[in-house]
Amino acid sequence: MPTAAKLVAAVFFAALGYLMAEAYKPTQPEGMRFGYFAEICAGIGLLCGWIVMGPLVGRGYGRAWGLGIRTAITAVFFATILFATYEMVLRSMKLRYDGPMDAVIGAIALVLQYGTGMVDQRFILTILIGGAVGGILTEWSARRWT
Repeated sequence: MPTAAKLVAAVFFAALGYLMAEAYKPTQPEGMRFGYFAEICAGIGLLCGWIVMGPLVGRGYGRAWGLGIRTAITAVFFATILFATYEMVLRSMKLRYDGPMDAVIGAIALVLQYGTGMVDQRFILTILIGGAVGGILTEWSARRWT
């Protein structure tokens, strides 16, 4: 059921997904091409805002900031899995893996490699502050337009 809180959460976490992607880019090697990386992360943020944060409103402002951070971390998790799987498929089409288990292990290695770029102060602050603000804003909108 569409609600104002789900809409606010979707829009805010889409913007946060874009900002997290932009905060992640400087941690990667120079010359790396990102393509639609930020836009895809915004789409993942939109879905996480609608599906994860939207239904969790109404539990008070004290829990809202934590739920917002949880939603931001969920978006980062799914973006990491998506991009690692995509890269694994591209590599497997170039016959870089000996078999399916080798490809799965390669995808896990890619997740860990992408995760090392996330250990950056700017990226972590974007998740924490943005998630908390998103949770509080979603809670406020649920109280305002219910």
